[in-house]
Amino acid sequence: MSIIASIVISIMVFILWPISEVIVKSFFPEGIFSLELYREIFTGGRRLFYNSIFVSTVSTACTIVFAVCISLYSNFSAKKMRNIIMAVLMLTMISPPFVSSLAYITLFGKRGIITYRLLGLTINPYGWHGIVLMQVFGNISLASLVIMGMMSGIDRSLIEASLDLGESAAKTIRRVVIPLSKPGIVASSFITFVKCLADFGTPIIIGGNFKVLATEAYISLIGRGDLPRAAAISVMILIPSLVVFFTYRYNMRDSKLFSATGLKSPRMLDVDFDMGIGLRSVLALFTWTFLIFMTLQYLSIFLSAISDYKSGQLIFTMEYIKSVKFSKMPSFFRSIRYAFAAGIATSVIGLLLSYYVERRNVKGSRVIDFIATLPYIMPGPLFGIGYILAFNDYPLALTGTGLIVVINCVYRQIPISTKAASAVLGNVGSDIEDAARDLGSSNMRILADIIMPLLKPAFLVSFVNTFTATMTTVGAIIFLITPSAKVATVELFNVIRDGDYGLAAVLASMIIIATIIINIIFSRIIIREG
Repeated sequence: MSIIASIVISIMVFILWPISEVIVKSFFPEGIFSLELYREIFTGGRRLFYNSIFVSTVSTACTIVFAVCISLYSNFSAKKMRNIIMAVLMLTMISPPFVSSLAYITLFGKRGIITYRLLGLTINPYGWHGIVLMQVFGNISLASLVIMGMMSGIDRSLIEASLDLGESAAKTIRRVVIPLSKPGIVASSFITFVKCLADFGTPIIIGGNFKVLATEAYISLIGRGDLPRAAAISVMILIPSLVVFFTYRYNMRDSKLFSATGLKSPRMLDVDFDMGIGLRSVLALFTWTFLIFMTLQYLSIFLSAISDYKSGQLIFTMEYIKSVKFSKMPSFFRSIRYAFAAGIATSVIGLLLSYYVERRNVKGSRVIDFIATLPYIMPGPLFGIGYILAFNDYPLALTGTGLIVVINCVYRQIPISTKAASAVLGNVGSDIEDAARDLGSSNMRILADIIMPLLKPAFLVSFVNTFTATMTTVGAIIFLITPSAKVATVELFNVIRDGDYGLAAVLASMIIIATIIINIIFSRIIIREG
């Protein structure tokens, strides 16, 4: 069986089948066809629909502005500064569920350490502005990495030519750098929008009375046990996501900007590009605002793990660390195993799928790419419920096993892998591939010796994203695990639900440290080989 045939079958089984089960459940709530659920949602849920579009659009716009500024500042800074920014971006992709929102409340809430105790301000952290802020800072890292990868592949001779012709630095960026980075910007916009649209955790904790579709779907499922209504709401979420998806595909089709060889020459890595004090200051402001904000967030998590605020004083204590019982450690190591397996599998499948879609143009590839994108559009809990409905009986009785958790995480994160690979392929010419084929190389040899090495940046982004997402996700897998096989994030969720925030900070710190170590080791291996 060929590679593409195997990928197509797996996508049909592990993506289309579960999603179909959810859709069927929404139209046949009691086994009989009915549109009553959709009629109810259209009548009373228009505000939820508007809120979802509004928050996702604002969050995406702000995220891309920050990501472009950070990417420009990094790519045209000294190597040491580039390395620092890259390291911080990689590390700040790690955000355990719910804890980042709690850190935001701790720092900037009505009694926040910064807003109230330092500045004497009383600010309400809840509402749409809080959701936007958390979603923006939660998505900047990945968006920046994708755009930075695209910018690093731009031939610097084009920039030098623009400067030699008398263009200013600002016009060169606007007319040369930004247009050549369009595939990365479009891919980042799509990824960010669908993530924000399907996010239910942040609105639940930070949203207050501001409700969105994903939150209502989660509450319908968890709070009321109304699976059919939750399924119908999730189908509603697909509507704006599909619009954005087709917009993304249209823009990527018109952004086939290839380099001459697909390889970087030494001069591409070093060019004297003086942006001027004004422009550099603006880019630096955006960059350091993000870096400082994320640093404060992570410091608050670590500080909460070893301290307690009582009677107006900060008291350091080891109580929370000691309270981490040995019974929680198997869940922690289980998470690492699941995340590593999911990271490798997602990266390989995603890069192969992107190659066959973008370069080989196999029959039906656009349909397969579209189906592969659906898990990222749907709310996590609904994708988890889809797996329960699809795999609880013959012929694939996977419910209750560790394999179903890994498979769910793999196909949940494939869109990131394919979009990252597409962005890189959009700046890699086909000349080398054509030359190898003319010299008699087989398709497998070309794939192994040319395409995969060129896609190492996308492989790295994909692995880091999938490993981090699997280590920190709770939305889908919370419905798939058994009480005797919990993962670290579910333990964390239970602790937060019980109100033990100090212990939650310890568990979050363990997740962060473990994810950082694995990501650094893996990144250094990939970079060294590249």
